[in-house]
Amino acid sequence: MSHDTRVLGLWTLIALVVGNMIGSGVFLLPAALAPYGAASVLGWAFTLGGALLLALVYAWLAQAMRNHGGGYGYARKAFGDGIGFVAAWSYWVSVWTANAAIAVAFAGSLGAVWPEATATPWRGAACALGALWFCTVVNLAGIREAARMQFVATVLKLVPLLLFGVVGLGWVHLDAYRPFNPSGQPLLQVTTAVAALTLWALLGLESATVPTGVVRDPERTVPRATVIGMLIAGSTTMLACTVVIGLLPIDMLRNSAAPMAEAASRLWGPLAGVGVGVVATVSCFGALNGWVLLQAQTPLAAAQDRVFPAAFAQVDHHGTPRFGLLLSSVLASALIAANYSRSLVALFTFSILLSTATCLLPYVISVLAWWRIDASAHAHGWRKLVAAGALLYSLWALVGTGTESLWWGLVLLVAGLPIHVWQRIHIRSHKKAQPG
Repeated sequence: MSHDTRVLGLWTLIALVVGNMIGSGVFLLPAALAPYGAASVLGWAFTLGGALLLALVYAWLAQAMRNHGGGYGYARKAFGDGIGFVAAWSYWVSVWTANAAIAVAFAGSLGAVWPEATATPWRGAACALGALWFCTVVNLAGIREAARMQFVATVLKLVPLLLFGVVGLGWVHLDAYRPFNPSGQPLLQVTTAVAALTLWALLGLESATVPTGVVRDPERTVPRATVIGMLIAGSTTMLACTVVIGLLPIDMLRNSAAPMAEAASRLWGPLAGVGVGVVATVSCFGALNGWVLLQAQTPLAAAQDRVFPAAFAQVDHHGTPRFGLLLSSVLASALIAANYSRSLVALFTFSILLSTATCLLPYVISVLAWWRIDASAHAHGWRKLVAAGALLYSLWALVGTGTESLWWGLVLLVAGLPIHVWQRIHIRSHKKAQPG
């Protein structure tokens, strides 16, 4: 790979992790967490703890081997082409389905600020598709341009979110957190429910490990960006959501389509609410750009290893995997268009379901891969404990997504198997055709 293609440094990579993790979830979660009141902090702690364990394992994997393609590369190194294909296919499906969800969330956020933009289902669809394809065009111009836009978008949403969380603490009413657990459910059940709800908000912690082929000094840069980015995004999201719960009455909160904007309006006036709506729109747009940047990177790495079809390995003079980028955006567009008879919320939920189910399997495989790649060689005992915790958390989260999610994940995985079989047959026939 030429020197010019290694364009991502530490701060840009941290911006990619933070930008991909902070998307739509932080603005929508307070309404979903409202029934649990202050007890939701327990679920947050569980989710943040599990995410940190996973981030550490990904950081150690990045130190242990130079890799391109994130979980796919680790899976192939540890278990061979078959499991490598499963990890690559599952993660790729997860990314383009997530892009459909984030594009829809962008349309919803824009509609809150400018209602005419989403006044009809087709206007909403046009906004979602317009944002998706704008990010696609930027990425076609080269990863350097996409990375610059990602950095700017991350700063534009992170700074206001931190300000909202810190300043909002001064306006919080402690009575809003009483009773501690308004749901009346056992605390263990509450922790499990909240951890499942908050999982979507923390997907993306592995983002730095995916484009390592274009990262400067990846053995040092990727581990640091993974852990730092996860801690920044996770703590900011938890702070903002918990503050909103302390600012609005539970009944108002659980029925709000834009709880953070509503809290800002009540405290500081209508302009503040509009400001939060603008930040939410920028946040969704930044996350969409970051995930579009990643959507062709795992297929590129797999194709370079002849695990995916060769078309995914083709790059243009910018170093952009044009085929994988365009195909991923076409598939995300088809998902949006085919389901736009649903409401925005129903389409968003449907897309999250697909994305979460298919993202968790590569998490499980990556942790298992660490045991084969690194643990047997020189890992300390405490690292093995961390990895065991990360594995248990990943398995719990996978099962916790529910039967419907697991079925969707299985269907999408089976849909990819004919491509894997065709690729193996193609490679065998090519070898036989070679002389000698």
